[in-house]
Amino acid sequence: MSKNIFKISVGYVITFLFIITINFFIPRFMPGDPFTYLSSDESGMNVTYSDEEMQKYKEYYGLNKPLGIQFVNYIRNVLKGNLGYSIILNDEVSKIIISRITWTLGIVIISIIISCFFGTLLGAVSAYNRNGLIDKIIYSVFMIISEVPAFIIALIFLFYFAAYLDIFPLSGGFKPFVEYESSFENITDIIHHGVLPAVSLSFINIGNFYILSRNSMIDILQKDYIITANAKGLNKSRIILRHALRNAILPIVTRIFLSLGTAIGGAVLIENVFKYPGLGTLMREAVFFRDYPLIQGIFLIMAVMVIIMNLTADIVYKKLDPRLK
Repeated sequence: MSKNIFKISVGYVITFLFIITINFFIPRFMPGDPFTYLSSDESGMNVTYSDEEMQKYKEYYGLNKPLGIQFVNYIRNVLKGNLGYSIILNDEVSKIIISRITWTLGIVIISIIISCFFGTLLGAVSAYNRNGLIDKIIYSVFMIISEVPAFIIALIFLFYFAAYLDIFPLSGGFKPFVEYESSFENITDIIHHGVLPAVSLSFINIGNFYILSRNSMIDILQKDYIITANAKGLNKSRIILRHALRNAILPIVTRIFLSLGTAIGGAVLIENVFKYPGLGTLMREAVFFRDYPLIQGIFLIMAVMVIIMNLTADIVYKKLDPRLK
């Protein structure tokens, strides 16, 4: 057991080192440095740095040093928990990320709840009616949905429910320049703005939950105790929910943690469609302005969250299934 834990630990450490290495070099592959870009007309910032100012800022951020020294300093700061100082937003990267990450986690968690509930339930219904008309219809619908990128679905929702029907807001996470009379009104407005991003994001994982639930249920429904329950004439819903789904839930629980990592990545695109104030829109701004510290900080936090979710899924699966021990 100790050997397995050691191997797993080494694997995650290697993964983490690979991530921070890629995280450091990718922003520097972009043409030009942040201050040269900000001084160009392309940035739209109407800022012009003199050569002396550029040199001063590059020295402050360590961009004048050789790439190898920059990399060593970056790893040293990351291990200390120091993510640096944003070039554009003039604040600590960690503080900026903390202020935005709650928005992203909100729609991610809600989307997982939606996709898990409907995907699992419909997968169970589909499995019980295997090869029947209901199964074929549901299966075909989910196969089509799985081929459509989430941001396309987000655009459809945006145009129809926000622009055409005017049921939901077009963009943002709250109404700007509004003083709320109560906390309830504030929370209601935030929920109202988050519905479309969360529902759009749920389409990333709903197909996975459906397929997993369907396959697990098909296997369970072939067990002797399910056949006996059918022979006794028990209610179909009772057989599906109480007997079959209850025993097929193990891989679905594990999938929840894995889906959190996938949803966090998908939130980057979804948030930019709705201009939702989470890590996705922050990432776009950071990339646009070549803000190296902010880009590195966001990528690192997202990658660490995915690693933690994968590790949690591995631990939970082994705890729930004693056979893996």
